[in-house]
Amino acid sequence: MKKLKYITGLLCLLAGVACTKDFDEINTDNQGFNSDEVSAKYFLTSSQVGLYAPGRFEYWRAHLIHVDRFAGHFTFGMDQSWWSDGLSYTYDPGYTDAAYDWLAGYFGNIKSFYDLTKEGGEFENEYMFAISLIMKGLYFQMYTDTFGMVPYSEAGVDGVLTPKYDTQMDIYQGIIGDLDNAMSIIGDVERTGIGVDDVAENDVYCGGDLQLWKKLANTLKLRIGMRALGAPGENFAASTITEAMSQPLLDESTGSVTMRKDFVISEWTSSSYGDVWNDFGAGSDWTVSQPLIDMLQENNDPRLAIYAKPAKGGTFSFVNTKENGTYTDPDYAKRVDFIESALIDAGATYTRTSDADTIFIEVGGGQYIGQPVRLNAEIMPYVRYDLFSTPSDAIIQPRGKEATGYPEIIISSAESYFLQAEAAVRGIGSGDPQTLLTLGIKEAMKLWDIAEGDADAYIASSALADISAGTTDEKLEKIALQRWLASYTDGFEAWAVVRKTGYPSELAAGVSDQVIYALGTLNGAYPQRMRYGTGAQSNPNLSQAISVQGPDVQGTKLWWAK
Repeated sequence: MKKLKYITGLLCLLAGVACTKDFDEINTDNQGFNSDEVSAKYFLTSSQVGLYAPGRFEYWRAHLIHVDRFAGHFTFGMDQSWWSDGLSYTYDPGYTDAAYDWLAGYFGNIKSFYDLTKEGGEFENEYMFAISLIMKGLYFQMYTDTFGMVPYSEAGVDGVLTPKYDTQMDIYQGIIGDLDNAMSIIGDVERTGIGVDDVAENDVYCGGDLQLWKKLANTLKLRIGMRALGAPGENFAASTITEAMSQPLLDESTGSVTMRKDFVISEWTSSSYGDVWNDFGAGSDWTVSQPLIDMLQENNDPRLAIYAKPAKGGTFSFVNTKENGTYTDPDYAKRVDFIESALIDAGATYTRTSDADTIFIEVGGGQYIGQPVRLNAEIMPYVRYDLFSTPSDAIIQPRGKEATGYPEIIISSAESYFLQAEAAVRGIGSGDPQTLLTLGIKEAMKLWDIAEGDADAYIASSALADISAGTTDEKLEKIALQRWLASYTDGFEAWAVVRKTGYPSELAAGVSDQVIYALGTLNGAYPQRMRYGTGAQSNPNLSQAISVQGPDVQGTKLWWAK
């Protein structure tokens, strides 16, 4: 059998890791590798993991500091926090650069696998190549929906050091073309090969199931079509949606495509919320938002206890402090009343009493209370940590524990049904909107192991699960809110839902009261995108992108945004 030998430096470059003693030993092993021992499958996992679970630095700054809070799921700004909840609503290049550098630089991981498996590549394999095309689509959809115009058509092209920035419409159409190509290549084939050519467990998205990859690709195609629908100048969305719905999508038989957390490998390689929560101290802790808790609680949603923990409660004193005979906070009463209003909105049981210049609020433990979003630094002393719900143990579990933890959502079967329901409401396709919404809710519950009976009870009793009657706008709002709820821990998609649909409306409306809220660089408006990192300034094509898209600020709406 032919022996194959590879230079250690090449192996290290492709794997994206430092050279090790093991590689040195491999390079000096006179036996080398047998042809049945080498495959591109060994480079697949590293190209997948970091897109949805990057290292701790990126997970903290891209996910927690930006998209999870723009999505309105998590909040900073309680009295023990290092930051007000205005963080990231006020532009800070130190935080934005971390998110930009991660996403802008990540394409190289996917491109390496693409180059290995393409025609003429070191490990040419058309089915692995199809996987690389789908991963490319997942990546660029996330990248462009975060920043807007980004390098696409010239990204990774040999010899092009300053690639042009493509419009979102062109990027979307390019992704659709790649997805169609990938699905055509896969056809009816089920595996990428036999033996070492079967990606199998090295594929942490689909386990080597090519038909699942095909349905994932088609569901991504549907997402892109629905997001583009109605955007200025688009002439492809309706046909894209129709094509996608005519072919198999993720559904109740396939379930969702998720990536389970690896709580054993280094947090600097692949991280989770728990790494920040348990390693940084209380100053980095966060609470669960008022919009999320209220929506779950008001609809008797069984995910409430899975998403969050009850507030600890206690007796909280709010002192109207004086210095030299003058009260230090002229807005003391308004701020205390605001904190009380959060308890009222949550339906909490509490008592309020006063004594001279002190107001006491006693809140029993075990109640779910969400913290209002975007609170400013001045109100932080009033925002007591134990007054509000925190993420559940599944979300913040320490590294190395045996618990399953939360899944990283690649694309869910719930979203597939919700998108189809929205299309049906808009008159595209022949599906029944209510049936599709019901199936979507059931699939969303399965992501968190909610019992079928509990899901059925919610569907039967919650107005948010009923679109059998009402106006078109009312039906679309409920579908959007179900998508937002189902995107918990997937801040990129939850944020996109708000920007595309305008729901939840209290988030999309922004804030205006400077006594309570941090208006930030946005002057209270809702964030529509992230700014380009400072590293982008070296590309002379950036100025052209800004002239087309609009100012490089967080308030500039993306092509498809409402």
